[in-house]
Amino acid sequence: MGMLNEFKEFAMRGNALDMAIGVVIGAAFGKIVTALVDKVIMPPIGWLIGGIDFSAWAITLKHAAVDAAGKEVPAVVLGIGEFLNAVIQFIIVAFAIFLLIKTVNQLSRKTPDGEPAAPPPSEEVLLLRDIRDSLKK
Repeated sequence: MGMLNEFKEFAMRGNALDMAIGVVIGAAFGKIVTALVDKVIMPPIGWLIGGIDFSAWAITLKHAAVDAAGKEVPAVVLGIGEFLNAVIQFIIVAFAIFLLIKTVNQLSRKTPDGEPAAPPPSEEVLLLRDIRDSLKK
């Protein structure tokens, strides 16, 4: 039972839970970006270039054949179009992460000098200041 309780404590910690949520959202975002690149971005680019389907763009190094034993030997193909799609997906994801980090950095509170703003004083400090000021009078 000790190991089960330790696992429960680990899984319920904020960091592990946040990481799990991030992984799930990241996977869903990856699917959205894949669909965006494959179905929205690349078809018009292929159409503008002359009707090229980038997902099927490949260089065949060796064609499929049948060996002496009658087994089919698959073709050796370089999937250039799939690689190009993956590069574009990476650029979109990297740009989205850049925008997210830029937004978070802008939202963090900073003074005009670029220094982080000092936290407001606690109630105890404020009370002590009031007492000091009243003693000065």
